[in-house]
Amino acid sequence: MLDAAILIALYFAFFFVLGTFLHNNSIVDIGWGLGFVVVAAYVMLTTQPTSTAMCAVALLVAIWGLRLFYHLLRRNLVKPEDFRYANWRKEWGKWVIPRAFFQVYMLQALFMYVVALPITLTGQASGSCASSAPLFVSGVVVWITGFLFEAVGDSQLRRFVAQPANRGQLMTSGLWRYTRHPNYFGEALIWWGLFLVSLSGGASWLGLVSPVVITYLLRFVSGVPMLERSMSRKPGWESYAQRTSIFVPWFPKEGN
Repeated sequence: MLDAAILIALYFAFFFVLGTFLHNNSIVDIGWGLGFVVVAAYVMLTTQPTSTAMCAVALLVAIWGLRLFYHLLRRNLVKPEDFRYANWRKEWGKWVIPRAFFQVYMLQALFMYVVALPITLTGQASGSCASSAPLFVSGVVVWITGFLFEAVGDSQLRRFVAQPANRGQLMTSGLWRYTRHPNYFGEALIWWGLFLVSLSGGASWLGLVSPVVITYLLRFVSGVPMLERSMSRKPGWESYAQRTSIFVPWFPKEGN
């Protein structure tokens, strides 16, 4: 898996150069989904023989990663640097370039390497005779569920934000009625599904680290907490937060 680590490091080094040239380190977010597609393509092309599980993992990662790349590219390409990276730029001052390299780009590279374990481990196991149809089907079903939550949630939010009358308002309808973060929940579910598919092809249980890490990051570190700070400044937040599940979808509480 050393070759995958080198590939990921070089990939984010390229985005570091691009982000430094554009004076916009939030470019790294656009490269997140596409990076997994690059890793999956590399592993599949260098794996002989190629198992059904490896083909499935590569295909599912490509569908998810390319959609996410296009979604973020269309949303963020013409926008100024995201407030998080802009704040760090001010805090880091003259050290912004080396600190951005290690604390933004290489840190993302480390996370990608860990989250991509179902991909690399499936490649390692492609020569194995191990195969489990129930695990495979279960993984695909979980992946599809997660993909729908992420894609539909993003689509619903995009249409909501596009309406001038909704400026500064909370999105509380559609999937957002059942969870405050359907897209983050969906992304976590996608990696649980990919882990099951990898396991069906004989991959190591070490791949469990991937969905655990991405779920933890989304729920407690870089996803939900940061977005909730922004959402909490909008009117109606307290009522919405009281009646709506924070992550795992559930029926809204009545009477709030």
